[in-house]
Amino acid sequence: MWAVTRRADLVLAVYGAALAALALGPLLGGGYLLLRDAVSTPRSYLTDAALGLGGNAARATPQDWLIAVASHVVDGGVAVTAILFVSLAAAAWGYGRCAVAVCERAGLDVGLPGALAAATVAVWNPFVAERLLQGHWSLLAGYAAVGWTVVVALRMRGVAQAGALACCLAAGGLTPTGAMYVLVTALILVRRRVLTLILFVVAAAPWLYPSLVASVGLTVDRASVGVFAARAETGLGTLGSLAGLGGIWNAQAVPPGRDGVGALLGTALLLLVVVSGLVVLRLKRLRGLVGLAVVAVLLPASAATPLGSDALAAVVTHVPGGGILRDTQKWVALAAPLYCSAAAAAVCAAVRWAPQARGPIAVLVGALAVVALPGLAWGVSRNIAPTHYPAAWREVASRVPAGDGAVAVLPTGMFRRFAYGPAAPVLDPAPRMLAAPVLQTGELKVGDQVIDRVPGPAADAEEALITGGPGLRDRLAGLGVRWVLVEASPAMPNVDLAGLQRVYHSDALQLWQVPGTVSRPAAATGPERAGAWAAHLLWLATLLGGAGAAAVRRHETAPEAAHPVI
Repeated sequence: MWAVTRRADLVLAVYGAALAALALGPLLGGGYLLLRDAVSTPRSYLTDAALGLGGNAARATPQDWLIAVASHVVDGGVAVTAILFVSLAAAAWGYGRCAVAVCERAGLDVGLPGALAAATVAVWNPFVAERLLQGHWSLLAGYAAVGWTVVVALRMRGVAQAGALACCLAAGGLTPTGAMYVLVTALILVRRRVLTLILFVVAAAPWLYPSLVASVGLTVDRASVGVFAARAETGLGTLGSLAGLGGIWNAQAVPPGRDGVGALLGTALLLLVVVSGLVVLRLKRLRGLVGLAVVAVLLPASAATPLGSDALAAVVTHVPGGGILRDTQKWVALAAPLYCSAAAAAVCAAVRWAPQARGPIAVLVGALAVVALPGLAWGVSRNIAPTHYPAAWREVASRVPAGDGAVAVLPTGMFRRFAYGPAAPVLDPAPRMLAAPVLQTGELKVGDQVIDRVPGPAADAEEALITGGPGLRDRLAGLGVRWVLVEASPAMPNVDLAGLQRVYHSDALQLWQVPGTVSRPAAATGPERAGAWAAHLLWLATLLGGAGAAAVRRHETAPEAAHPVI
């Protein structure tokens, strides 16, 4: 069997970095990622929201905390781009290693060419492209961690396995969904399930803790199930779209060329590679990964049916934390270990027919993945391009201190369109740009559907701003609002801000101050903040400590008997 030598491992890692660079392209030249759900800013702050205590569901922990800490040392845009780049490079590298380990268990020696083909499929697929366009940059860290989790399960034991598993859970745990990716994979492949569950709770502490303390976002709107259901691509249906690793709910987050004939061709090429590899793999020895892939495709497809949608709606509205399941298409990421291993096996199968052409065959298999999705190249056809904020943001940030009331924002809602940003709607950067707490309702608008609106001070402040006129000052002051930030947008309503004082004005932003005394805005208590900080530090210690333990004991490998049947 082919051993992953240091030289071969270096080749695979460099190849992964090259794929990441080709996919991210324009973003690597500087600037800020601002696209739909993705927001990077020059500096972000350790507000209650960054700790998951801002009154809305803790969906962006610990990523917001990590970026806030990192932006005290390096530019926040650089930090986000670096994490995204490392995630994609690590995905290629990890799934390449994963394919070698899995195929070895099936009795196949795929070599470096097979590993490179698997790495290509890992990055060059609709799931990665669509999540990039949706702005789910941190979710790709969880996606990358899945490949490495398979490697940990098959290649390591003892302290090395425990440390590497802890590192995978923490790295995947940059978002709640990523942590669940790794947990599910590890429970299937790693025999030490009690240890896995303990490490998961530790790694997931940054979002488990605020969810339990605040009890916000533990359940979600029933209507959100239909909003986030997997989408059937033209000619493929829901099941075909998911089998091709596509079908994201947002039709606007689809890479160029992935429509109509393009979707059919791309899915056909991907499945051709996968099926060719599965023919030669010993599936009985891979039943864990096969089952995981089948469930990852079939369950999201069934959730798009009336019966499945009703069942999922019951879960998300009655089971605490069930809302993590509603964006069903994202779970097809769990099919990646089998798909990438099959791509490597396809190279091995083809080499049997032409033993001297292993290299060209690997290039051909990788080229099929690229041909299937040409729109992913160079920032998903330049859709992922750097944004440069106007100087007005820096000026406003310097005028809004952390301890003098909250900020309400116009236009209302969570998303904006800026003249200096992309054509797509973007999440409001104000909560990350300003040191003061920015009131947000958590409301999401998808078409005509409005979901996830949380009642409370933020909703009351929005209502007061929309009403405007006499009494606005008193209503805002009673809610703890000291500042009103007006962001230039085509959706800007005509609001009467009578009684407020304008303290800054530019074409991009206006800052208004609520004069007089304002109430103290709702905020987390000292013990709650201390608990959130402890949870985040525990997560960081798990990430770094696990990596250190794995590195120190990396020479340990599991004997054949210790490997589970995957």
